[in-house]
Amino acid sequence: MSDYTKYQSDVIVDLLQHYEFEYIAINPGASFRGLHDSLINYGGDNPKMLVCQHEETAVQIAHGYARATGRPMACILHDLVGLLHGQMAIYYAFTDRAPVFILGATGPMDEGKRRPRSDWHHTAQSQGDAVRNFTKYDYQPHAIEGVTDSFMRAYSTMVTEPQGPTYLCYDALLQETPLTAEVRMPPADAQRAPAPMAADPVVLERIVATLLAAESPWIMAEFTGRQPGNFEKLVALAETLGVAVWDVNSALCFPNRHKQNLSMDTPSLAKADAILALDVRDWEKATAKLDSTTRELNSYLSEDCIWMDVGFHETGLKSWSLDYGRYLSKAFSALGDPRLAMLQMTEIAERLIAADPALPGKIAARKARIAERHDALFAGWAAEAEAQREGSPLTLPRLAQEVWDVIGQEDWVLSCGTLRQWTRKLWDFDKPYRHPGKSLGTSTQIGMSLGVALAHKGTDKVVVAIQPDGDLMYDAGALWTAAKHEIPLLIVMFNNRAYYNDWHHQIRMARARGTDEGKAHIGMDIFDPEPDFAMIAKGMGMWAEGPIDTPEEVGPALRRALEVVKSGKPALVDIITRHR
Repeated sequence: MSDYTKYQSDVIVDLLQHYEFEYIAINPGASFRGLHDSLINYGGDNPKMLVCQHEETAVQIAHGYARATGRPMACILHDLVGLLHGQMAIYYAFTDRAPVFILGATGPMDEGKRRPRSDWHHTAQSQGDAVRNFTKYDYQPHAIEGVTDSFMRAYSTMVTEPQGPTYLCYDALLQETPLTAEVRMPPADAQRAPAPMAADPVVLERIVATLLAAESPWIMAEFTGRQPGNFEKLVALAETLGVAVWDVNSALCFPNRHKQNLSMDTPSLAKADAILALDVRDWEKATAKLDSTTRELNSYLSEDCIWMDVGFHETGLKSWSLDYGRYLSKAFSALGDPRLAMLQMTEIAERLIAADPALPGKIAARKARIAERHDALFAGWAAEAEAQREGSPLTLPRLAQEVWDVIGQEDWVLSCGTLRQWTRKLWDFDKPYRHPGKSLGTSTQIGMSLGVALAHKGTDKVVVAIQPDGDLMYDAGALWTAAKHEIPLLIVMFNNRAYYNDWHHQIRMARARGTDEGKAHIGMDIFDPEPDFAMIAKGMGMWAEGPIDTPEEVGPALRRALEVVKSGKPALVDIITRHR
């Protein structure tokens, strides 16, 4: 390339390669044609480009990839219009604390260089305004000299806890201008982000002492599982303290079959006298019951329960979004990264236990009580699943069990949805990568599942997505992306032919008002006609079977699909289920 004229967009590719981005998801757009050419002809398709049929899908693939790997992924959104298309997915990445590196573009800010009409109505004065309320950082460099600095800052900000998406917008003319001077690049040995933040050891000691003194202490964890090693650190901390653990499931923080796991056991919370919220934002959903009809909120906890927390609760808040929830009054509270705090608290606990002869016996007795309750929970769920085994369409526990029977002997990963928690009740989540986190809102799951599967492409892991029908209706084009790029994903349709979450709300409203419950499905159902998801998938170039509503046919179909996925390609099995 000795005669090659280097362009300013090539510098962006240099930076992407310097920061080792493996993939970049796009929906094509002319505003980044300079960068697009640089990625292919200067960068050699490194990062590897993935073509998506919608900007939301591009962001969601990056979101799922980041969840599964702990590393950020990049995407590019075309101009103002592409950014507006991707807004919802960016918002979900923000509320889910996902490090998504979003690149964008705009028509030339030099009015004399703009194409009539197109470059004008696709250009905004400050394009970052569209997503500023739900990104950690945005910037639009005005000259090539600002590209490197803003890129470094965006990356560091994005991966610093609490993590979140960032947005960099590049002028089309800046991209297309030849590079006439050397541009400073980040030093090879530069630290890319600050080291984790340590919590105040004095406060940690008070928290540990409170948990040891309690009769029924708990740890509630939400995001700790996002960082490598934290799964094992929480096991060590919980076992040392002898506490029950509730995994909120924004990441897999704790093995579900561990004897101290009491997740989803709301009756036991009434006995809790001390709770440590460990990197938790959504503490109230797990500890309180909302009557969806009257909107009356009642806590499962006693008024005397002591609340404490360690994490990033007071950082990263935005006034525009209320994703932080109701304020939690705490007896003790420390800002600090759980990567460090869990190790610190384990060491503190070991020291305090060694100094008090009464504590080992007390902890052993607590563990025995917790284990007994844990065993009773799983036995009860197994009996409930068996009682609901028969019938057509499939019950949800029957579908969960059928999928488990097929993948349980594989090195498996569940991408998003948990089938209304039945997978958590019946499967064995024994390793930290088994589940990157629970599903989010409608029109998120298929894209995020593709990102999770992309993260494991080329490995022996089998990634399965339990895919709602309403969610896939938003973006069936994502199936083409899976086929095009050979993303091995086993898609098991959770097809109840309805937006049933909202349908159920309408049933409750009808009962409360005494109106016709039989009409609650209007505006909620997905039938008359019923979409044929297997046919849609085949039309996109995928292997598919269904619809299947006979329970005995599910297992054989899933096994056939599994062989396709293990060959390195996606497969879909459309299974008709009951609503609940």
